[in-house]
Amino acid sequence: MAVSQERLVSLDVFRGMTIAGMVLVNNPGTSPVYWPLDHAEWNGLTPTDWIFPFFLFIVGVSISISLGRRSQEGITRDTYIQIITRAGTIYLLGAAISILPFFQFQSSDAPDPLKMIVWLILSAALFFLLLRKYYIAAGLAAAGLLGIAAFNLAGYNIVGYSYGTLRIAGVLQRISVCYLVTALVFLHTNWKQQVGISIFLLLAYWLVMTVIPVPGCEITTVSDKACNLAAYLDRSILTENHIWRNGKVYDPEGILATIPAIVTTISGVLAGTWLAGTQAASLRNDGGSDKLNKVSGLFFFGVILLAIGLIWNSYFPMNKSLWTSSYVLATTGLALLVLGACYWLIDIKGYKKWAWPFRVFGANALALFVFTGLFARMIAAYRVTGSDGQLISVQRWIMNHIFLPIAQPIDASWMFAVTFILLWLFLMWLLYRKNMYIKV
Repeated sequence: MAVSQERLVSLDVFRGMTIAGMVLVNNPGTSPVYWPLDHAEWNGLTPTDWIFPFFLFIVGVSISISLGRRSQEGITRDTYIQIITRAGTIYLLGAAISILPFFQFQSSDAPDPLKMIVWLILSAALFFLLLRKYYIAAGLAAAGLLGIAAFNLAGYNIVGYSYGTLRIAGVLQRISVCYLVTALVFLHTNWKQQVGISIFLLLAYWLVMTVIPVPGCEITTVSDKACNLAAYLDRSILTENHIWRNGKVYDPEGILATIPAIVTTISGVLAGTWLAGTQAASLRNDGGSDKLNKVSGLFFFGVILLAIGLIWNSYFPMNKSLWTSSYVLATTGLALLVLGACYWLIDIKGYKKWAWPFRVFGANALALFVFTGLFARMIAAYRVTGSDGQLISVQRWIMNHIFLPIAQPIDASWMFAVTFILLWLFLMWLLYRKNMYIKV
């Protein structure tokens, strides 16, 4: 018989805090930005570098909770279909952010308003698809494609996207791979085996990244963006046309570095197993002491892993783009500490009012990431006439006319980002109040 579990409100809040942080740092008004809102230049760790591993950690916790219930009832063919379907959907959503709206505003001769119509229709189709309103989504997608055809027949070149430079990797793409692998590992191993797998992968990654020579480089070092094995494999397999254009010689969500990212997700599974009570069962006396044992464990292991990560940093520097082993341990330790703090405040002490915005964000975290990504691309690509008569992006126009007149550039950038996240808090609240949850 399956064991009933109360919902972890603290996990929802942690998810909401993480996705809100991700949206905030992804959408500055301009540069420069305050250092906590930017990634480390290469080696190093800033608060922004915590966000992605926190999200993978949360994915792992969710796996242990959702699939834990299924495994108690018996693993079936449908379980595997659900895992594969979910992973594939997340990957395609990541690709959609890169591809939609199938054109670059400045690269074809169609007027921007016409291209905006296509963008809005196709984005709406994606929204209704995520809501599982398949007939509405299919109708809007068909309308968007027919619109493209009509504009092209009218002589407008509305499709100017170059698939030869499509980025194959990405944030959601990495999440999909980590989810798929970790879910299968969870179903077929116990917690001791998961710990063993994690230790082996972190040590093996350290070995291959520091020992195996990179062709064309005199030395192999994680301190060089090009002369490390992960970057070399990205250039060789994905090719330079399909990696992150700002990285040029590496992809921060590349192939080899996804292996330690899987360990980050497994660490979430282990934390979820602990919170579900599997490992704390022998310590239970009553509900209150059980919760205190759980939060004590989160804090204890959080401090231990953070300390080991800081020590390992001297030999294998923390690096978000390469997802080094020291980075895995340090960020996992931080994730445990933050989750422990949320668990203590919310699930033990009952302080929930402060967390309302994060519950709103956490309820539709995937939708928030996808649609803020599409919206950000739109306002950066759509052109309007500036005060000097030149065409500038909507984002630049907003900065020039609203934020820069009242603040220094670094403060204006921060104000734009905060305004951006508040706008999306309102939009997500509209879904939340209607109990509309977009899941895959």
